Amino acid sequence: MLTNLKQKLVELELYLLKSDVRSSSDELDLLIHEDFHEFGASGTSFGKREVLERLPKEKCPNFCATSFELRLISKDLAQLLYRATMKKHDEFNTRYSLRSSLWKYNEELDEWQMIFHQGTPCEPF
Repeated sequence: MLTNLKQKLVELELYLLKSDVRSSSDELDLLIHEDFHEFGASGTSFGKREVLERLPKEKCPNFCATSFELRLISKDLAQLLYRATMKKHDEFNTRYSLRSSLWKYNEELDEWQMIFHQGTPCEPF
């Protein structure tokens, strides 16, 4: 079961990093829980409303996510830990971060939704 759940959540996490998904308020609305909260790598904090307003307007950076680990916190809450690189189109340097996402199972939708995310800048790996 954990292997299947890990595969499902990794797929959802990678899906959220795609340009066409990040530019779609409808897709984001389905993937992000109503109680979503994020601590961004920039030090800012925001919720679902801000994500739905801001992300579709931004040019999507190039992401590479690796080294996924899954922690099952309860039957309907799981944490996905991973490393990511990000390069914005107008920047020369690649940014490195350690990331953590909490995914909550929504029974009404019969689907997992991201309820929390944090990206913490780190040294290159």
